[in-house]
Amino acid sequence: MNSPAANFDELDLFVWEGKADILDRIARCMASFDVEVIRADGMPPPHQEQGAALRPSVAIISVTVIDGGGLAHATELLQGMPVIWVAAGSRERDSRTYPPEYLHVLPYDFTCAELRTMVAKLVRQLRAREVAPQPPDVLVAHSDAMKALLAEVNAFADCDHSVLVRGETGVGKERIAQQLHMGHQRYGKGAFVAVNCGAIPDGLFESLFFGHTKGSFTGAVHAHRGYFEQATGGTLFLDEIGDLPRYQQVKLLRVLEDNAVTRLGATAPVRVDFRLVAATNRNLREMVASGEFRADLFYRLAVIELHVPSLEERGEIDKIAIFKALLSNVLGDELEALGETPHWLSDAVAETYFPGNVRQLRNLAERVGVIARQLHSWDQNLIQRAIALTRGTPAPAASAGGNGLNGSSGGLGAIDGSADRKGWNSSERNRIIAALEINDWKRQDTAQHLGISRKVLWEKMRKYQILDGEPGIPEEQ
Repeated sequence: MNSPAANFDELDLFVWEGKADILDRIARCMASFDVEVIRADGMPPPHQEQGAALRPSVAIISVTVIDGGGLAHATELLQGMPVIWVAAGSRERDSRTYPPEYLHVLPYDFTCAELRTMVAKLVRQLRAREVAPQPPDVLVAHSDAMKALLAEVNAFADCDHSVLVRGETGVGKERIAQQLHMGHQRYGKGAFVAVNCGAIPDGLFESLFFGHTKGSFTGAVHAHRGYFEQATGGTLFLDEIGDLPRYQQVKLLRVLEDNAVTRLGATAPVRVDFRLVAATNRNLREMVASGEFRADLFYRLAVIELHVPSLEERGEIDKIAIFKALLSNVLGDELEALGETPHWLSDAVAETYFPGNVRQLRNLAERVGVIARQLHSWDQNLIQRAIALTRGTPAPAASAGGNGLNGSSGGLGAIDGSADRKGWNSSERNRIIAALEINDWKRQDTAQHLGISRKVLWEKMRKYQILDGEPGIPEEQ
């Protein structure tokens, strides 16, 4: 287990001791660490030079400050600091009289170990919060569809209204929610709280979303701030909102109407203020029509609607660009030694249909990256086998020329096999015709069956002169 001291790097502790005598004890407990203990009673708010980074700071406040009327002054100085309350000497003070957002309480006769452990915990949370809102990589947007989406994101990021983000599974709806969060002048400075509505266990909705007080039910050994309170001052992202049961939809709507929540076991409501972004891969309008989703909640969520295009809608230009960016993340500095991504690999990525969207493309980039790193080369046979597995087709046998991917069924290879006198790959042409017949000549279904895009299918039909319904020269559509 890591020592708490590992978290005490250039740390400020602001202490409001009120009628209690805790400042000297805190200073003695932290004397051997790089910690500055600052008496905050009566001091002006901490000053920060323009552009200077704030040191990690934790507030320690005696509950006697409440009796002395100093809470308002302490609140003015807090400026987002996490707070530890030190209980009154009598230990009889009811913790429910503390401000509800301050959950960390030490006994009056706290030990140094108790103090250090609690401070270390809050410092870890502070540092995690500093890096959490940043997306892992830059959004790729070369296609017209993605450029149009990002233009809408930029236009609506700095407004307070709710946003509904629609799109297929794996297209990156949470990434768009993060962009909306970071683009807001006020909420972008707060927390980004992401919740998967489809993963909320039965019976825990109220506790997780609304929070609970200590002792409110069996096992509630500590008070808990729910998701609504955690997101106050920031953005609450509700993913898979279409999976929220109707009885929970009612409770969410009430919070959006009242801007207040009441924890389980509490009587007084707590004000909440957050920007809501919801996401779904389901058709909420159809769910409203069928009675599965409340119309009043839908209209509260969908003040602004954004559609995230799938990889097929974004086209080959984004597929290749995203793949190269992901591959660069996997290989890092090793990419330079390997040289430029080969054209046959880019072509294979462009022709592959990814029903799992960016998630599936990321998986392929990781597979290819591992192969290239371990073999120190772009091994065409092994990489094409990995692509075949991504398409869900049998792994191809190696050919004499190392160009593979001429399996007898399923996906089409990036490189054609032997050609007849017309320059055609007869086996590939026959597989396309067979796939078209199996799928009633529906091009989108056939493209998915073959593991290629609809555009690539159309180009191959033109190449092999396959007319809808029979071989021939297809007409332009």
